[in-house]
Parts: sequence; C-alpha cells; structure tokens
Amino acid sequence: MRRFEDTYQHKGLRRQLGNLLREKGITDENVLEAIQNIPRHFFLDSAFDKIAYEDRAFPIGEGQTISQPYTVAYQSQLLQINKGDKVLEIGTGSIYQAAVLAEMQARVYTIERQKKLYDHNKNFVLRSRYPNIKFFYGDGFEGLPTYAPFDKIIITAAAPFIPPKLVAQLKIGGYMVIPVDDGDEKQRMLRITKVSENATKEESFEHFSFVPMLQGKNS
Repeated sequence: MRRFEDTYQHKGLRRQLGNLLREKGITDENVLEAIQNIPRHFFLDSAFDKIAYEDRAFPIGEGQTISQPYTVAYQSQLLQINKGDKVLEIGTGSIYQAAVLAEMQARVYTIERQKKLYDHNKNFVLRSRYPNIKFFYGDGFEGLPTYAPFDKIIITAAAPFIPPKLVAQLKIGGYMVIPVDDGDEKQRMLRITKVSENATKEESFEHFSFVPMLQGKNS
C-alpha cells in the first residue's frame, strides 16, 4: 500500500507553485493559500510524485486528467468563493478542484459520470479532511435538482453549450464558471451571472483546453 508523506520538499515546491501562479495573474489570496495548503501529489499516481507541482495537467485514468494548477486557480478565482458558499461541481475527476474549494470553506457537491473514478474516489486519502465535500455519481448535464439552488456552479470539462438545467439550479445573483467550445480545440472560459429567473449576464475570459463534457453516466 502506498505511504502518503508531505515533506518539506513538497511544501517548498508548493510555495514555488504559488509564486508562479501569482506571476501568471492569480490575485485571490484565498485561492493561493488553498493551493499551497493541499498536497497535490496525493491526487496522482506515485510515479508523478517528483513532478506533481509543475503547472501542467496529468492523466488520472478513464481518459480524464487532473487540471493544471493555473486552470484550477483561474476557475476558483472567477467563482469568488465566500465561506459557506454552496457549490455544485460538474466533473469530480481527481477531487483536486473540489478540495481547493473545500479548503476555502465552501460546501461542495460534486458529480462524476465515470463509475470507476467515482468508486476510486471513495477511498481518497484526504476524504476525512474535507467533510464539506459530498460525492455523487450521475450525469452532470442534469445537475442535482434535489440539492438546488446553488450559490456557485463550476464545470471542469469542455461544454458544447450552457446546460439550461444547471442555470435553473443557480441562485439569483450566483455565478457559473464554464469552459464552452469555441469551434476549435480550445474553449472560452465564461462566467454566467443569474440576474433573474429568466435572465443571465455572460462574461468572457481566456481560452483553455479541457476534456469534453459528455452526457449520461458511464458504468
């Protein structure tokens, strides 16, 4: 069984990563502190231990990736997380993004459509550290209507369109951060603000590259 250790070297590498994210334009100190507090190497196979704090994505199985830290920080910053925010995450993946939000004291409801990843995440080594993360196996396009409304919604995969069922589950005044296909290999990061039951405001930001957001569940 793998032994999980968080050494002074790991912590030093996280400080370097935090400095790099600042240089790249991340200004939310709560986001930076969360990333510097979380041992990212715990979320990866031990083969990646020495490179876990490089600012890049890594494969985690089932055709999925753990997003690069800059992407995680960028989306988290756009959400403008407040303590106690109720956040719906579409695409649990490695749990790293959910852990960053939980470290910022959000209440996170996260959906994974890949059954193998969902089952694997039941044994996640830091699960007891984050009782404010609730895990669900399901179709991200459907959201979690039983638990709605949400203060914030984050989608961690490339969406072909803005899912109307997710907009319906967002509180008035709430934000959705979503990468939407722009007709090429990159996706435009959008922040959707729900201004009334029937109206939203859309802000457009940088381009990123995500795995596709797929409908249905994969057993």
